[in-house]
Amino acid sequence: MTINAIAVNPKDPAHFIAVELPQPVAKDYDLLVEVKAVSVNPVDTKVHKGVQKSGLDAPKVLGWDASGIVKSVGSAVKNFKPGDEVWYAGDITRSGSNAAEHLIDSRIVSLKPQSLNWAEAAAMPLTTLTAWEALFEHLKIQDASADKTLLIIGGAGGVGSLAIPFASLRSNVKVIATASRPESAKWCLDRGADLTVNYKDLKGELAKHDIRQVDFILCLNDTDGHWETIADLIAPMGHICTIVENEHPLDMNKLKLKSAALHWELMYTRSMFTTPDIAEQGEILKRVAALVDEGKVRTTLSDTLHGLTVESIEAAHAKVLDGHMQGKVVVAF
Repeated sequence: MTINAIAVNPKDPAHFIAVELPQPVAKDYDLLVEVKAVSVNPVDTKVHKGVQKSGLDAPKVLGWDASGIVKSVGSAVKNFKPGDEVWYAGDITRSGSNAAEHLIDSRIVSLKPQSLNWAEAAAMPLTTLTAWEALFEHLKIQDASADKTLLIIGGAGGVGSLAIPFASLRSNVKVIATASRPESAKWCLDRGADLTVNYKDLKGELAKHDIRQVDFILCLNDTDGHWETIADLIAPMGHICTIVENEHPLDMNKLKLKSAALHWELMYTRSMFTTPDIAEQGEILKRVAALVDEGKVRTTLSDTLHGLTVESIEAAHAKVLDGHMQGKVVVAF
């Protein structure tokens, strides 16, 4: 038997093709999931760009965020059964979720929020894990006092749209988000930001509010472009976390003088290295599912495309590459 999938075309890596793959079989910790919806993230476009440069010997299936129904479970799986409705962010070392059926390690999966439909659920897992790990495992803002400030660079994007409510719900810090357009500013304020500023003149915008330094910075886009400003704004003993790789060396001298810390967040680290605490990702998704069902956190879905087709996947990639997304784009099957 075979399943349908959308993959990068090895003969023309700039584009996608429809393919048929062998039927996946769940082993060990795996769940076999009938995929109902996927979202497209910047990581999808970055991986796609990378294979365009390196070339491919065979079709490559992208896509990691997903929601769907468990069809079968591996021998080591304890907490799931066929018929369970789940959501997850995937494992970058394995074949992606742009397929009718998909294998995923059960330890990085949880039951999806009951109050969300497939598309609403698929919009959230990768950005949920990224925002949660960055805020609470790296920056540890839950331990900060009420006089501390958090600056989120890229507040209206997928990660920022969840980092804002998470920070508001689970900490006492003042949340400042960057937003360059009125609609983006409203999006951030609606999700719990205390203040929005235009990233094009961060220091000047913050100075208008008598803010000369911030205690925590979460950088969600263009680490290189923002680095000088980040280094100027971070307070002595402050903490910076970025999710965006740098293309040029970062000058650490200002951080050294301030005894400030730089943290990197990559949501795939736990699954990539099968860390001892890999199951913590499933637990985070479980906690956030409860927050969603309690009405404390909203889906970040902003646009839904339909059908497991080349056209829908390419259109979703184009929307992400445009760089002006509020929230997330999802393809529902």
